[in-house]
Amino acid sequence: MRFPFVSLAAAMQRPIREIERADRIVAVRAPEGWTDVQVEAWLDWVDAEGVAADSDDPLAEGAVAWGRRLSPDTAGALAATMLLGLATPARTSGVAVGLIDLSEPDAARRLKAESALRRGERLAARAVEAVATALERVADAVTRCEGPRADCADPRRNPALARAALAARRAGAADADIVRAMQGECFEVAPLPAAQSPPRLALADRAMVASGAPEALAAAEAAVDGDLILTFDPDTAEALSEAREAPAVLLSLPALEQIAGTGFEAALRDLVQLWTTAPTTGGAKVVACGLGGLADLVLNSASPADVSRADQLADLVRTAAGGAATAFFVDDPEAGLRLGLSPLSAAETWQTADGGVERRLRPSLAAAIMRHGGDVDAAERRLFGRRTLVDAPDIDHMALRAKGFTDVELEGLEQALAHVESLNDVFRPPVLDAGFLRDVLGFDGAAGDLLQQLGFSVEDVALAEAWAFGHGDLAGWDGAPAILKPVLSNPAAFEAALRAGLEAASAIPDTAPATIDWRTTPAQAARLLADAARDGRRAVRLKRAAPPAGALLDLVEPEPAARPRRWEPEARAVERVVEKVVERDRTRRKLPDRRKGYIQKAAVGGHKVYIHTGEYEDGELGEIFIDMHKEGAAFRSLMNNFAIAISIGLQYGVPLEEFVDAFIFTRFEPAGGVTGNDSIRSATSILDYIFRELGVSYLDRHELANAEPDPLNSNGLGTLEGEGGAPEAVPAARFISKGFARGAAPDNLVVLPFGQKRETPVTSPAPTEAVACPACGDFSLQQRGAGWICDTCGAAPSMQG
Repeated sequence: MRFPFVSLAAAMQRPIREIERADRIVAVRAPEGWTDVQVEAWLDWVDAEGVAADSDDPLAEGAVAWGRRLSPDTAGALAATMLLGLATPARTSGVAVGLIDLSEPDAARRLKAESALRRGERLAARAVEAVATALERVADAVTRCEGPRADCADPRRNPALARAALAARRAGAADADIVRAMQGECFEVAPLPAAQSPPRLALADRAMVASGAPEALAAAEAAVDGDLILTFDPDTAEALSEAREAPAVLLSLPALEQIAGTGFEAALRDLVQLWTTAPTTGGAKVVACGLGGLADLVLNSASPADVSRADQLADLVRTAAGGAATAFFVDDPEAGLRLGLSPLSAAETWQTADGGVERRLRPSLAAAIMRHGGDVDAAERRLFGRRTLVDAPDIDHMALRAKGFTDVELEGLEQALAHVESLNDVFRPPVLDAGFLRDVLGFDGAAGDLLQQLGFSVEDVALAEAWAFGHGDLAGWDGAPAILKPVLSNPAAFEAALRAGLEAASAIPDTAPATIDWRTTPAQAARLLADAARDGRRAVRLKRAAPPAGALLDLVEPEPAARPRRWEPEARAVERVVEKVVERDRTRRKLPDRRKGYIQKAAVGGHKVYIHTGEYEDGELGEIFIDMHKEGAAFRSLMNNFAIAISIGLQYGVPLEEFVDAFIFTRFEPAGGVTGNDSIRSATSILDYIFRELGVSYLDRHELANAEPDPLNSNGLGTLEGEGGAPEAVPAARFISKGFARGAAPDNLVVLPFGQKRETPVTSPAPTEAVACPACGDFSLQQRGAGWICDTCGAAPSMQG
């Protein structure tokens, strides 16, 4: 005789309740024990299956309609089990797509390409959000600007807009979209749905993976985010491939035990036969029958830590399924939500009768603790805390009164403890008055947490928080019954041991992801795969844990790298004003209409080159011209336009040093020896020669010269007439353009080598000779006794060598 599922469902009380949906309020009949969340999950299933009915009983009509499609003869019984909360259709666990044999030559390439595609899907959502946010900030920078519209929409005149536009470009926005945002176009975007692609299925040789062969690393790179199920034998791979088409059902063992009581095993046999017979009539070879709530069922037994209970239930289900091969793993969160199931943990969230949400000790654990002599209240205090500081260790009311707290402040603290999860959240405004903190406690917020400033140690705060808010689990609880300590210390490990007991009898292996640290590298994941292969696992799937919320890196704007020190000429005994340029105006600096400079003629590898420079009034280089003869028109045109580009860059503030560093040592023909230049004797190209010459002449980069000046010495004022001879006066016309000066300089003007180093003293000029002052240049330097004084500027230069 079959268990009376239909009659029990008909006699069950299902009052009408109103459920708020996204677009309407739905009146639905549902069992009294179901939460609103559970009812909503069933309504979502009914809508997804397309069997919704326009009545006050959509759950019953939807369940019956679905049962008729599966098996018309047993539709009523199937619907009854769903309404009783005993079973629900589900998706097969470990559904994978494709099969990649890692022994094939291109397997690694295919895995890498697939991983790149899925990684792109995951990153796309955040990238779209980042770009949209950056474009909104561009529009805000224009909207919030006070001034003419044209100036506000110009990044050159609106610094905030310039920064926002640059940030948008870095986020990946195209310049066209930035321009549209500046014009006021809205860039609100809908969030992309999270990628839910099923994992890939891969087949590898167990010995190769266990030994750490390259196949293991290739699989690990694709597996670290749960995107790969790795198997080690063809039969398992085939079974997982066929599981995509297998019908699946999730059973609620605790609900069945509550209804059937001592007839649990017989009721389970009937329930399995009901759900496995109908699908196999359609030709299904494998049926997935998930045993939901297995851990809760074992906890309610006489031996709550006995994992062998899983083997017994697996044999019962496999026998009841008859000819169908049975899989025992159905990890479908939505199906679990419809049956009110959740992973085993000490604490769970539940819905109260008035619709509120609270936390409680898991009922199965509470019943097991009570059955084996434990104190449930003590367990709850350990788990959730006491929500008070009365009698708390180290930080109690007496200790706080000694610090200056009164009844008013203590009452505020006690009321706030019911709504926070940290002591730091209550020892601050608005729980504590800012005036009390400042005037009584002397706390201004700059010295860190208040409790630490009051003299409480980190250990004191931790003990008080555990007293008030609990430990979050029952691991280490001294009052735990001895038989329950293995379960309470690690509920997840206990549930994993039960799943391991089911895997031996399952037609497909357990493919639930093994959670690994979020920082696990592919090399570390490869070692985990090797361990699984050596342990004889049929299949393995890894998944990184979710990273901690919030910022993980303390990032600061990097300071610009210090430029390497260049060779600096010997310091001269001439005072000069040094100005540090903080910010340069990026407008073009025009050269004077009449400018000075020089023309240098030389030949590089036999090819004549003329360099013509133009200078500003302060002597800074502002333009260059490059002329070459007997070269093709195209080459000459390129060199002329190159000189124009360099000149424009110089006039917009690009340092000459940047150009010099960029173009010296470039190599192309013509190259070789240099003639006609007193400092440069060879060059690797025309550009190398040009920028060596400019570096030596304008930057004092004498390390770029590969010859001593000839015939001038290092100071450029002339040579000595033999050892101990007097310096030769050099006509000023050699350095000053007569055309540029327009005859303003006298014809008899000469430049004397003041400051030139000599080993032999030189006789000072006679007092009657006109001598130029090295400071101001006037011919008014007169000898006064043993020294020289300028009548114009008052300088007193040394005339001794």
